[in-house]
Amino acid sequence: MTKPLALTIGEPAGIGADITIAAWLQRTEIGLPPFYLIGDEEFVAARAKHLGIAVPLATVKAEDAIAAFPNALPVVASGVRATAKPGQPDTTSAPAAIAAIRHAVKDVTQGRAAAVVTNPIAKSVLYDAGFRHPGHTEFLAELAVVHGETPLPVMMLWSPQLAVVPVTIHLPLRDAIDKLSADLIVATARIVAKDMHTYFGLAKPRLALAGLNPHAGEGGSLGKEDQAIVAVAVEKLRSEGIDARGPLPADTMFHAAARKTYDCALCMYHDQALIPIKTIAFDDGVNVTLGLPFIRTSPDHGTAFDIAGTGKANPASLIAALKLAARMATSRPA
Repeated sequence: MTKPLALTIGEPAGIGADITIAAWLQRTEIGLPPFYLIGDEEFVAARAKHLGIAVPLATVKAEDAIAAFPNALPVVASGVRATAKPGQPDTTSAPAAIAAIRHAVKDVTQGRAAAVVTNPIAKSVLYDAGFRHPGHTEFLAELAVVHGETPLPVMMLWSPQLAVVPVTIHLPLRDAIDKLSADLIVATARIVAKDMHTYFGLAKPRLALAGLNPHAGEGGSLGKEDQAIVAVAVEKLRSEGIDARGPLPADTMFHAAARKTYDCALCMYHDQALIPIKTIAFDDGVNVTLGLPFIRTSPDHGTAFDIAGTGKANPASLIAALKLAARMATSRPA
């Protein structure tokens, strides 16, 4: 990989700095791809001191990060100061988190970085500061506008054991059901099939579509949506040559034998997708945003305010996110 990964600081009061430092300290023994942290070096140094960890830092430009990486944790200045204490967001939290995301996207779109990797943000903190997006995924889509069009962002949660995609994402369940349509399922599945081919080397990805209702509607007796929406989408996808099947009863899709029959499960709402993967792969799951003109991954967990600054945070999911981003960047055609 000839370019480094751009890693955002995330919510400063959370565990982003903690797990970044922990991951960098393991760089040699686990073969970590080179990355740089976008944030405030003074803040990172203060967090390392709070943790009692001696970690060398180097403020660099993105193009110098690979050379610095073996001997120091490279930090690219976001231009926004962060002062939050562990577990205590302050007025600098939202501006620092947002600035790092913007900087990372700019670096990757201008060719200075191979991919964007984001540390967890605190949505409630951002909302209080006027942030108008439901989450990272939707904000990244806005930053990725191409020729005046905003791409459809698709959130995939990936692990070696299971990959899932919620068709509707950050919506109340009542609103998610209202928004669900055959067109949305088809558009989502097309992106999943395309990007799993491009980034994961699957010639023809196998997609399993969960039913919305219990028992996939039980032939219509437990709701008509599975026949009227999901089945219609599956038929359309199959007519386009995409290997899709469903609607399948969600309660029997995620045991070990069932998981061997597909490459990605498309679920109709957020928890239908995230509950199984967080049960199966809580420590090493990765959040991947498909459908963007750049690669983005993230740890599949939150800010963990309760353990920020304690040294208890597990960097496994961040390490998996960094490794997957590098793998995807290597697989992407030039």
